Amino acid sequence: MSLGHDPAMDFAGSLPAFVVAVVLISASPGPAMALILRRAAVRGFAGAVPTVLGLEAGLYLWALFAAAGLAALVAASEVAFIVLRVIGAGFLLYLGIKAWRSAWRSRRTVTAPGDDDEVPGESARGWAKAFGEGAVVMLANPKAAAFMIAFYPQFVPADRPLFAMTALLALLQVGIEIVLYLVLAALVGRASSWFRRSAVRRRLDAVSGTVLVGLGVRMAVDGR
Repeated sequence: MSLGHDPAMDFAGSLPAFVVAVVLISASPGPAMALILRRAAVRGFAGAVPTVLGLEAGLYLWALFAAAGLAALVAASEVAFIVLRVIGAGFLLYLGIKAWRSAWRSRRTVTAPGDDDEVPGESARGWAKAFGEGAVVMLANPKAAAFMIAFYPQFVPADRPLFAMTALLALLQVGIEIVLYLVLAALVGRASSWFRRSAVRRRLDAVSGTVLVGLGVRMAVDGR
């Protein structure tokens, strides 16, 4: 007598490949990595936490949108895709120019103060602002919609509910990325006092601003 096919075993067998893929995706350079590195450098580990959580909240929402079919509508709609691309590119350009302005101001002052969300300490308003920046950067990236549509179905057995399994896999991805990004933020944050020195901070702002502007321009001109 032949044994029946067990979909649970197929799903469990695909999890290692899923974890490896998530780790590789998380380590790739992009807007998320640029935001986390800059935030950890100028605000320390605690300052990077809301940025990481905002990015992951945006990622989880995109995963749910993909499972519900909304991401497919966005990816298929030329207008929606362009609108999201413009918003995402514009926001990255805003963050990059903001960093450039901070670098320019530091040339004219002794203490090199930045904006109220760039100095040590964390208010509730600053926490919410950092969380919002992370969420907007992720949600306003139309490539995220296309990625979610293609990525999760590879690991969902055909006879399992797509929405529930995608929500579960996305939760696993969010957990993995939070751990990885917070470890990275902790490592960078250990040197945050050095990064906040006037000359170092000025160079950091100039470089991170250039990276963010470059990412914004690339998002603006890239096709699907």
